[in-house]
Amino acid sequence: MKAIGIIRHSPNKRVNREEFEELLRSAGYEILAIVEQVREEHPKYNIGPGKLQEVKELIKELNPDRVIFANPLTPSQSFNITKELRIDVIDKWQLVLEIFEKRAHSKEAKLQVELANLQYELPLVKEAIRRIKLGDRAGFKGMGEYQTQQYLKHIRYRMGKIRKELEKVKADREVKRKRREEVGFILVALAGYTNAGKSTLLNALADENIEAKTQMFTTLDTTTRRFTINGKRALVTDTVGFIDDLPPFIVEAFHSTLEEIVRADIVLLVLDSSEPWKEIKRKFLASIEVLKELKALDKPILVVLNKKDLTSEEDISDKKRAIEELVNRKGITISGIVSVSAKERDLEELYSALENLMFTLPKYKLFEILVREKEKVPKVMALINSIGEVIDVKYGETTRISAYIQVGMIKSLTKMGIELRHPS
Repeated sequence: MKAIGIIRHSPNKRVNREEFEELLRSAGYEILAIVEQVREEHPKYNIGPGKLQEVKELIKELNPDRVIFANPLTPSQSFNITKELRIDVIDKWQLVLEIFEKRAHSKEAKLQVELANLQYELPLVKEAIRRIKLGDRAGFKGMGEYQTQQYLKHIRYRMGKIRKELEKVKADREVKRKRREEVGFILVALAGYTNAGKSTLLNALADENIEAKTQMFTTLDTTTRRFTINGKRALVTDTVGFIDDLPPFIVEAFHSTLEEIVRADIVLLVLDSSEPWKEIKRKFLASIEVLKELKALDKPILVVLNKKDLTSEEDISDKKRAIEELVNRKGITISGIVSVSAKERDLEELYSALENLMFTLPKYKLFEILVREKEKVPKVMALINSIGEVIDVKYGETTRISAYIQVGMIKSLTKMGIELRHPS
């Protein structure tokens, strides 16, 4: 497929051209030309009428399959531009959804992508119906009034059905999550801008070899793997990558996947440290906005500067300071900033930060464990070491162990016939 890309920059905010071109390539388009304009949004065409005429001439010359806008289009703008250019026109979010369709493998991911597509189409169909009633014969996908009305009913029916199916997936995941907590796993979620290296970091933490490509939105399917933090059992989950101004309909469609971030004990916010500070800042703030929308900013958040092998120690130090200044200025709470090279599996700083953070989690409480049967002491100690931290042991007729224990593991310990007390 061949495409002409169109970027409208607002006078006070520029669109990232490189990222837009990367989106086009990730969706499989051959880029014939990129047309740029700096102006406020035109209510009818998004770009100015004069620039639209330039695009019309370019279409005659280059013969593309599509014209793709880097800016979101309103349903009205989409119809107006299509009518003028007489060619298929899509915007940034339809482009992202095309990439999602290519990357979705699991049933859940496919349902989420279909839901997002239907949510995107819904206002377009409503606009088509409105125009038909006004006498404008621009139907949706060439449909007449009756067909368009029927398609609107189908969209609403299908959206309801998908939501019910996703609720079942959510319920199944909740059962698994509770089971994981019951057996003492610390839950860690990877979050961050697309192509920051989250999948590579999951591979490094879990000693896995899951597909990790240098392209946008490689991961749509939720992936969870085991790893250990100083001998303690943990699970790390990779989630769909973020992007600037991620629209509510995509966040809603992928809510069951993104909920892994909300349910996690610790969130690792991954950034590409090899990028210029301006890009890191933009992507960090975009990620914070998504976390805010998910109501996940109250979680312990570790900022992970990945790909440190591609830059210098001095540059890393400068970027750490810049992030500290930024979060202080914006009033954002984070639990620390570390640098890693997931590709080289250099994770020393990250492991150290996780160990320090682990016992500050609400799920850990300090207990005194009383073991009256000596033969049970080794088994109890082994269990505590896998899910908590032994602070002190006093041996005697009754062995007294002072330790940090996950609250969810109290039942498992009491089943062993031992007593737990809060230290006085």
